[in-house]
Amino acid sequence: MATAKPTTAPCAPVAPRPHPRHPHPRAASGYGKRSAPGQTRPRPGDFAALPEREAFLAAFIDRLPDGAAMDVKTLAAAQPRYGQQAVRSALTHLSAAGHLRRVQETIGNGRSQWVYRTYFTRTARDDAWWQRFLTGATHPQVQPDERPPPQPEPSRPVAHANPRPAPPAASPAYAALAALGTADPRMILSAAECAALEDLAAQWLARGATSAYLVTALTAGLPPEVHSPGALARTRLTTKLPPPPTPTPVSTPLPTPTRIMECTGCGVPGRPEALPGGLCRPCRGDTPPPNPTADHLRAQRTHHYATLCRART
Repeated sequence: MATAKPTTAPCAPVAPRPHPRHPHPRAASGYGKRSAPGQTRPRPGDFAALPEREAFLAAFIDRLPDGAAMDVKTLAAAQPRYGQQAVRSALTHLSAAGHLRRVQETIGNGRSQWVYRTYFTRTARDDAWWQRFLTGATHPQVQPDERPPPQPEPSRPVAHANPRPAPPAASPAYAALAALGTADPRMILSAAECAALEDLAAQWLARGATSAYLVTALTAGLPPEVHSPGALARTRLTTKLPPPPTPTPVSTPLPTPTRIMECTGCGVPGRPEALPGGLCRPCRGDTPPPNPTADHLRAQRTHHYATLCRART
C-alpha cells in the first residue's frame, strides 16, 4: 500500500550567512560595500517585492559588513546558488530597483586617492534621493521606529490673579559697572551713572575684555580721593578702550568627497542624473531618438565624398 507524502508550501529563499571559519572576503582599504544612511531596521519582508534571485542576493548583501568585497566574482563564489552571469544581472536589477549604486569617489586629506565603492540600502530609494546623497545634500535621517519617545510636557505653574512683572535682567556691562563699588568704595556709581556708561562698557566686552578685566582697569591706580567716580570712569572707559580683536583666519573645511557614479551594468562613469536607476542608456535598453538633422548631414557628407572619389578616377 502506497504511503501518501504530505506536501508543503514552498518557502522563501533564505540567504546564507558567511561561515565563521570562512568569512566573506574584504575589499582593499577604502573599497567595497558601504551602507547608505537612513535605512529602516531589518525586517523579514524587506525584499519581498523583488524576484526570487534578486531577493536572495539582496538579503545576502544586506548581511555583509561594510568593507566587504562586492565584485561579481567574489559574490558568486561566496554563495553556491547563482553564478557570475546571474549575479551580474541581479545587481543590475537591484540598481534599477533603487537598492544600490556603484560610485567612484576621492578619499584622504588631499582628496587625491580614488576608490570604488558600492552603496547599498535595504530601503529602496529613487533617483532623486540618490542624486542628493551622492552630491552631499542628504544626511542620515532617523527612521520613524528609531525616534526617541516623546517627552512629557513640564507642568506649568498656576497663574496668580495679579502677577508682578519680573524686573529686567541687567546686562553684563551694567553689572560690571555696578560692581565697581564692591571692588573699591571710592568708585561707587549710582544707577543713573551705570546706565549712562553702559554703552561704553559694552564696547569693552565686545572687544574681548572680561567683566573682571573691566573692573580692574577702572579701579587700579586710583588717587587717594575720588570726587567724581562717574567722570573718572567715563575718562578711563574712553582713553583705555582696548583695540578691536584681530580676525582669526577661518580654517577652510575639507571639501566633500568627489563622487562619480558608475553604471552598475558596464561600469561606464557618468553624473547621477545621466544614469537613472544607476544604469547607462545601453544597459537600460534605450535607443537614442532619431535625429533628422544629423542623418541629413551624414547623407550630404557621404554624397560629397563619393563625388570627390569619382573626380579622382
